[in-house]
Amino acid sequence: MAHLADVPLHLTKVAFGATSLEILTDRLNLRAAAGPLFLTTRYLPKRHTEITGPDGEGSLYWIIKHQLVARSPITAFGEADGGRVAIHLAPGLVLVQARPKRAHQGWRYLEGADAPVDLGEGAGGVAAMPAVLVGKLAELALI
Repeated sequence: MAHLADVPLHLTKVAFGATSLEILTDRLNLRAAAGPLFLTTRYLPKRHTEITGPDGEGSLYWIIKHQLVARSPITAFGEADGGRVAIHLAPGLVLVQARPKRAHQGWRYLEGADAPVDLGEGAGGVAAMPAVLVGKLAELALI
């Protein structure tokens, strides 16, 4: 069992305006095609080194319709226009086992031990399904 200090720290954020996993995927793909993929926030998270530090493998977990449904690995924090902070994300989404999560404004921390499991090859090929189908199955609490 991993020591709690070895478990990465993550962030959660509502995918504002995205009513489905397909819409979020399309939005992120368009932004990644235009250049580096990042979001901006007003303040640098106080625990940012736990997310991207030497062993940091933190991610931004996306909330759609009150469910954690996917994550984007966080690659770095940097400066953005207007004195804001950029949260740099790896392109592409990693689908996760959907789990209820209340909506909130901005971002919130998510301890690694509380993060949902990735849907990978061991999940019966769910990761190979179209994002829209995975979203529908998650809405029905079937995955």
